[in-house]
Amino acid sequence: MNKIDDLKAGVAVILLNEENQVLLQKRADVGLWGIPSGHIEIGETVSEAAIREVKEETNLDIRIKKLIGVYSDPSSQVFTYPNGKAVHFITTCFLAEIIGGELRCNSSESLEIKFFEQQNLPQDLLKMHPRWLKDALANRKSAYIR
Repeated sequence: MNKIDDLKAGVAVILLNEENQVLLQKRADVGLWGIPSGHIEIGETVSEAAIREVKEETNLDIRIKKLIGVYSDPSSQVFTYPNGKAVHFITTCFLAEIIGGELRCNSSESLEIKFFEQQNLPQDLLKMHPRWLKDALANRKSAYIR
């Protein structure tokens, strides 16, 4: 394994609309689609971070419904940024519902934000995200630890 520069706590949020379509954002840093996600800031809980990140990136207000899983396996959770910096993320992934706000591309971090049919996701998806999505849609009561 290549050198890892940092370890960070992250959150990711799976959001489904009434038609069960999943919300994805096209990230400006890597030009790939992904689930809304971000870092936990000092002094913040994981759920506060999830709610804040979604608001920052999509302008939506959400309520967390359940924990999907905690993901830490370096084989899928090491993310290398375009500048070459490699970060190992320990990501807490939630399923949430939209309770307010109007969807818009709110941040310079996103090129585009839109809902996709679950069977018709874009090909250029971040490598760690399909697993989170699959787990979210598995309808399992207990959370995954991967």
